[in-house]
Amino acid sequence: QVQLVESGGGLVRAGGSLRLSCAASGRTFRNYAMGWFRQAPGKDREFVAAIRWSGDSTLYADSVKGRFTISRDNAKNTVYVYLQMNTLKPEDTAVYFCATNPSIRLSSSGREYDYWGQGTQVTVSS
Repeated sequence: QVQLVESGGGLVRAGGSLRLSCAASGRTFRNYAMGWFRQAPGKDREFVAAIRWSGDSTLYADSVKGRFTISRDNAKNTVYVYLQMNTLKPEDTAVYFCATNPSIRLSSSGREYDYWGQGTQVTVSS
């Protein structure tokens, strides 16, 4: 059974940092790209960042470029994906989801992702 479990969310003041983690298990994710998305109350889900299997290529939304960093660790049975979030702003407040993409290329479209986690809440106070 495929499982994606996010952790690391919480409440932080503007300007602060958080590091989100996602553990993906239950099948082989070799050559899968991984991504982070977020959804704020009353808004559509939006792309945040993605990383290729090899980790040598990344893609970021303009709104987080320069502040967020995505990385991954392809362990034997579990793939870990991280999102280091610095200089957080109140508009970063959202539920953050990780997802898997069975393609070696990067994509910002949620339609290309097949497995999703349950999400972790990030709240940034002003």
